[in-house]
Order: sequence, then C-alpha cells, then structure tokens
Amino acid sequence: MPVRRVRRIVRKIDPWTVLKVGFVLNLVGGIVWILGVWVAWSIAVQRGIPDSFVDMFGRLTIVVSPDGELYFRVVLMMAIVGVIVMTAVMTLGAVLYNLISDVVGGVEVIMLEETYEPTQLQAAAHPRPVVRVPAGNGDSELNSMDTVEHS
Repeated sequence: MPVRRVRRIVRKIDPWTVLKVGFVLNLVGGIVWILGVWVAWSIAVQRGIPDSFVDMFGRLTIVVSPDGELYFRVVLMMAIVGVIVMTAVMTLGAVLYNLISDVVGGVEVIMLEETYEPTQLQAAAHPRPVVRVPAGNGDSELNSMDTVEHS
C-alpha cells in the first residue's frame, strides 16, 4: 500500500473538551489512588505496622494514633482537591496553548497516511482510448457529433 507523508498543524485545543476529558481522567486517577492507599493501609494493618510505629513513637514521647478512618478521610479530601486542581490546570494549559499558538503558529505533526487510490504513474501508463469518426466521409453512418470515448 502506498504511503505518503502529511503535515498537520495543531493550532487550537478546545478548553471545554479538555475540561471534560481531564475531569474524567483525573477522576479515574483519584479513584485508583484512593483504592491503592486503602489496599496498602489494609495490608499494613494486617502486618501490624501502624502499631509498631505507635510503639516506636511512644518511646520518643510523640503521641500518634493509628486511626484509619481519619487517614482515609484525609486521603479522600486530597483526592477530591487533586481532581479539581489538576482539571483546572489542564484547562488553563489548553487556554495558554491557544494564546501561544496564535503567536507562534501551533505544533506541527508529520504523519504517514495510507492511500488507497492508484498512483498517477499507473493512470498515465494506460491512456483512455478515443474513437474518432472522420467528418467528411459520406459512406459512414456516423458523423463528427458521434465521437465515442471508452473508459
């Protein structure tokens, strides 16, 4: 299959689209982060790691409580704030890109595109036959208006 190089220039990015896509991606990332922290905390509790830290800090006269519910609330609030902040940063990035691309012209991307049409060389190698009828011959039933082209 023939392939040709094509230049594309990205001049504008729609901030509304970035807002929607960024929100969904950040929401999924936040949920994954919350679940990861929850699984890690569950494993740490099963191994007795928080109690070991409480004992160690108790010897240093530092008061620490292994309150998993409190930590989970903090992680949840951090995830919510993170989703909002990262979505805002992505949207602001799209707006800034649009402003900068007005000055510098955008980002040029070179892609390879497959072509399904026959190339021009094949078309030139097989010209279309044309049958022409002489105009002044009275023996023929055809006249000059009856020129026939075959494709």
